Amino acid sequence: MHARMFHPSSPWLPVLSVVAGIGTFSAMDAAIKGASIATGVFTALLLRNVFGTLLTLPLWLAAGCPLPSRAVLQVHATRSAVTAAMAALFFYGLVRIPLAEGIAISFIAPIVALYFAAVMLGEKIRPQAITASVLGVIGVLVIGWGRFGSGAYSADAIRGTVAILCSAMFYAVNLVYQRKQALLAGPVEITLFQSGIVALIFLCFSPWLAVWPDAMSVRLILLAATMATMALLFLSWGYARAEAQVLVPIEYTAFLWAALFGWLFFGEGIEPATLAGAMLIVLGCWIATKKPRGATIV
Repeated sequence: MHARMFHPSSPWLPVLSVVAGIGTFSAMDAAIKGASIATGVFTALLLRNVFGTLLTLPLWLAAGCPLPSRAVLQVHATRSAVTAAMAALFFYGLVRIPLAEGIAISFIAPIVALYFAAVMLGEKIRPQAITASVLGVIGVLVIGWGRFGSGAYSADAIRGTVAILCSAMFYAVNLVYQRKQALLAGPVEITLFQSGIVALIFLCFSPWLAVWPDAMSVRLILLAATMATMALLFLSWGYARAEAQVLVPIEYTAFLWAALFGWLFFGEGIEPATLAGAMLIVLGCWIATKKPRGATIV
């Protein structure tokens, strides 16, 4: 049974790769949030992508320096621009509200992305993908009821919430481009060009927005860059081997990671409603990974 599950052609391997990528990205979120509080969102994101480019460069050289065609480079650039806007809005919001809360709000993105995938990639939306999305939405609503139903938001928290909702729209487009990009280029190429182009985008604004970071922030950002590089490699590998509608619901596991890291690093508690919603989310993810009879995942 276990041998079949982890056979090279197993549909579970792309799922596990994406789960690992989401977990690593969630740890990166916690590190960048800490650095952003100290140095500001712009500087944290600028240095994270600069460090990420430098960390990926040796891997790219070892892979033979693969260069994208003009058409593929356009895809890299488009996704990088989307990612830059998404990240800036997300971390602007995340420094104003708790980590798990921000992740929960962003879960609107995978729902929207399922339908973007149908329009942009021509994927057919299968019934189990819709069921998984519904369960995910219900889970997020349960979590939101537990977290948000007890009191009013401050003005700063409202700004953070709006920023994360706007970020989620960019995130939905990013998820679909992630699948398209993974079909055109390898993980190392994707990771290098995304980090490099995003760094260039932020460098254009650095004369006005960058500040000099302290030593602790630099260490946090370097750690975050390492985790972001690892996460991009995991996600690119997984999305090259399974459809977006199968993998997108796995994004919901980010809340489980965020709840863990929020508790470890920021002292956020986990309420019963959070656990109930998480169970629904995990159930939705499990349904999404089930193959239809007679279908294969490559």
